[in-house]
Amino acid sequence: MPKIVVTNNQYFTPEQKERLDKLGDVTYHDKLPKDGAEYLEIVKGADIICSGTAGLQDAYADLKDVYVTVGFVSVAFVDTEVMKKNGVTISNAPGANRHAVSEWIIWAILNLFRKFNTALNREENYRKDGNLPPLNESLADKKLVILGAGNVGRQVGKLAEVFEMKVSYFKRGDNLLDVIKDADVVVDTLSSNPSTEKLLDKQFFSSLKKGSYFVSVTRAEVADQDAMLEALDDGILAGVATDCGGVLVGDTEDPLYKKMLAHPKVLATPHISWSATKSLQVGSDIMIDNVEAYIKGRPQNIVG
Repeated sequence: MPKIVVTNNQYFTPEQKERLDKLGDVTYHDKLPKDGAEYLEIVKGADIICSGTAGLQDAYADLKDVYVTVGFVSVAFVDTEVMKKNGVTISNAPGANRHAVSEWIIWAILNLFRKFNTALNREENYRKDGNLPPLNESLADKKLVILGAGNVGRQVGKLAEVFEMKVSYFKRGDNLLDVIKDADVVVDTLSSNPSTEKLLDKQFFSSLKKGSYFVSVTRAEVADQDAMLEALDDGILAGVATDCGGVLVGDTEDPLYKKMLAHPKVLATPHISWSATKSLQVGSDIMIDNVEAYIKGRPQNIVG
C-alpha cells in the first residue's frame, strides 16, 4: 500500500478519514510544520502527501518523486515547473471555496453600496441635528462585471442576480476595457498565472467608471495595488474591498494588509474569505478524490 502523509490537521470527518485510510498506510500530523525543514522530515518516504500551505511553500523545491494534493484552489506560492523537473505532481481542489468566497464577495458589495458597516453597533446619534441617516444605493439594477467565469465567478453572478443586479463576465479573449467601462462594480476572481500578472494595471483602473467600486479576492500579482489606490485617491473609484489574497491567512501584520487597512476607502480582510467549514469539507472530499484517482493511474486536477 502507498505511504500517505497528512502534513497538518485537515479537519477530516470520520467518514473522510475512513475513506483515506482504505487507500494506503496513512500518517496524520495535526500541528502545522514550523518550517520547510520540519516539513521535509514529516514527509520523508511518502508516496503521497496531503498537504496544507505551511511548510510546502518553503520546501516544495526539495521534494522528489512524490504526489502532492491540497484541499484548496490556489497553489501560486509554488513553482510547478520546478516540481515537474523533480518528478513531483501537484493537484488542487477546484471549487472548494466557491460558496465561502462568493458569500464574502456579496457581503463586500453590500457594504460598499449600502454602508452597513458605518451603522453597525453605532453609538453616535444620526438625528442629533434633526437629520435622518444618509441614503445609500440599492444593488438592484446596478451593473456588475465579474472578471473570471470559473467556480467563484459564476456563483457570485448567480447570487447577484437574486439582488436583481445586471451581471456580465469578462472571459479570456474579451476586450477588458470595453467590458468594464460602464460597470458600477467590478469583481476580480481571476486566477493568478503569467497571463493575468498585472493585467489590472493603471490603464485598467483609470478606465473604470467614475464613482464605481472594485472588489478583489485574488493575489496582489493580478492587480497593481498602487494603481488601485491612486484610482481611489483620484475619485475614479468610490471604494474598494479586498481580501488581500497574497497575505498568509490571518496575518494582520503583513505589509500589504496594513497598507490596505490604512486607506479610509478600503474594506480589507487578511485572506479569510475562504474560511468556512464548507470549504474544508468540500476541499477534503476533493483531496481524497485526487488520491483515489492518482492511485488508479488517472491523476486529476493537476496544476501546471
